Amino acid sequence: MGKVIGLREANQAFSRCIREVEAGEEITITRKGQPVARLIPVRRKRILTPEQEAARARTRERMKKGWHLGGERFNRDELYDEILGINGPKHRG
Repeated sequence: MGKVIGLREANQAFSRCIREVEAGEEITITRKGQPVARLIPVRRKRILTPEQEAARARTRERMKKGWHLGGERFNRDELYDEILGINGPKHRG
């Protein structure tokens, strides 16, 4: 469960509480002995819903496959050489 502190202490030492939470501590804040809030560290890694995971998988597959845009394939070096006029322009059709 972690550390338990009263509302008054949490209010008076809020910065310290935040530092402790950043370090991984979980703090439960109580009012008159009853838990009213929890301070927990934010997860660094985002957790996706099943729908988001499915969309992500579809997008990755789509990216692997690619889209044919009707042009010919070329590489960066050929494009750069064409811009500089090295070896003459290539005619793309």
